[in-house]
Amino acid sequence: MKLLRDTWLMFQRYLWIFLSNPAWVIIGVIQPVLYLLLFAPLLKSLVHVPGFPPGGAYNVFVPGLLIQLGLFGAAGVGFGLIAELRAGVIERFRVTPCSRFALLLGRALRDILTLLIQSVILLVLSIPFGLQASIGAVVIMLALVALIGLGISALCYAAALWLKDENSYAPLVFTLSLPILLLSGVLLPLQLAPGWLQAIGDANPLLYAVNASRVVFTGHGSGADVAKGLAIMAALAVVGVAIGARRFARAIA
Repeated sequence: MKLLRDTWLMFQRYLWIFLSNPAWVIIGVIQPVLYLLLFAPLLKSLVHVPGFPPGGAYNVFVPGLLIQLGLFGAAGVGFGLIAELRAGVIERFRVTPCSRFALLLGRALRDILTLLIQSVILLVLSIPFGLQASIGAVVIMLALVALIGLGISALCYAAALWLKDENSYAPLVFTLSLPILLLSGVLLPLQLAPGWLQAIGDANPLLYAVNASRVVFTGHGSGADVAKGLAIMAALAVVGVAIGARRFARAIA
């Protein structure tokens, strides 16, 4: 019960900080919307190319955009933590009885909520372009985004506690994020890639989230693809939280 209470208190704290500047929700959606406006129309000419998944250009592309939103949205959370480290906020937590695990979970829950709000906004904006999705597909998609947000944000908090400097954190996180993004097939399905690139992509956990999201949005694929994507993202979340919690425990020992 103490963990739940402490997590709720931390969540309230960081939710209040978020609500005091809700413009970040819109800022986070701007990049995916630009892809939707400026890149997605180019895919219409590729719909009939062999290897392009069936289901329509936007039903193939928008799920990838949501995965991208989850990845980059979670990758940036470490900057706020580094600012708190510099301001001495994390140091003050040393003298509180608050659970160290709750310090991570409260933040991560705020991050997940932010990503879910941004995802819903992007889904609504995609409907006029031709996106078609059932309620079940949207629920599964949001679950994937939430799991990605939890796992990646926890890992990025661990990196921020380790590096303690934006000049080191930014190049590390965003340099790692780019190949993960490209090898997940977010922008273009990896079915269009040569065999050697597909083989490398198979080692990328995010690929299975992209495949699962496209299955539920296009209706072409199997339930096993969806289950695999959810299971792998859940495993990523567990590993990320374990690593992040350990770093928080060491930082506020």
